[in-house]
Amino acid sequence: MKSATSMLLLLSAVLVSCTVIRQGEAGVKRRLGKIDPRYVEQGPAFFNFFTTTILKVPTRMVNIEVKPDLPSKEGLTIRSEISILYRIKPEAAPKIVQNIGLNYESEVILPVFRSAAADITAKFLAKDMHSGERGQIEQAIRKQMSDILEPSGFIIDNVLMKSIRLPDGLARTIEEKLQAEQDAQRMEFVKEREKRDAERRIIEAEGKKEIARIQAEGEKNAVIIQAEAKKRTLEIEAEGKANAMRVEADATRRANDTINRTLTPSILKLRQIEAFRSLSNSNNSKLIITDGKSPFLSLPDKF
Repeated sequence: MKSATSMLLLLSAVLVSCTVIRQGEAGVKRRLGKIDPRYVEQGPAFFNFFTTTILKVPTRMVNIEVKPDLPSKEGLTIRSEISILYRIKPEAAPKIVQNIGLNYESEVILPVFRSAAADITAKFLAKDMHSGERGQIEQAIRKQMSDILEPSGFIIDNVLMKSIRLPDGLARTIEEKLQAEQDAQRMEFVKEREKRDAERRIIEAEGKKEIARIQAEGEKNAVIIQAEAKKRTLEIEAEGKANAMRVEADATRRANDTINRTLTPSILKLRQIEAFRSLSNSNNSKLIITDGKSPFLSLPDKF
């Protein structure tokens, strides 16, 4: 009994094999020539080596370096070095092995790349592959490859144009053209700078002219203000003199009115007598004409 059990265990150990699916891999189980649609995940996998085989398909990012000759829009052939970065979806590994096989790089990816690269670069001039449009070319190639390969389970992460080698004559022509463009840009810069300097000088001249105009206008306004002030001063002085004369005349009139109110006939006769007496004291000849009613009292004898 023990010997029979041992034989069964030995037979099971012989019939059952084990393999390990590592990181960045997907296992594809093939049993009696048929592909299992379910992929084998990372870790140990047991199988019967007489009937089953487990194929390992890399799912990590893979870099393919190619050196294709690319056509340009003007019909030139451009030598290049390009990297294709791609990976496989783990769940698509059984379908890829079933439909394409393990030589998918040479069977599918590279032909699709060559076709897409030729289609895209034929739309651009050779000089564009050396300029900032290189990134646009890379993205266009990657998109066209993705549109074709992603339904089959391939992911195109990037297409990188590592180097471009133009024909010697074209390269020299492009360099000369670039040099001419740089010279033209430099001359345009100098021209623009001189134009700005001229505009600055014009602005400065206009500013000085405006300052002179403002100063002249200010001086003119100052003269006008001074003349108006002098005129106003004379008017005020004349008005003051007129007021003073009116006040003086009013004062004289009031004084005369006061005097007239205080003079009586008796006082007037007294003032008349005093006047005659004062005249009598003078040594000069005198002629006194009266109305005959004025008295001459106590006149001196010499009169």
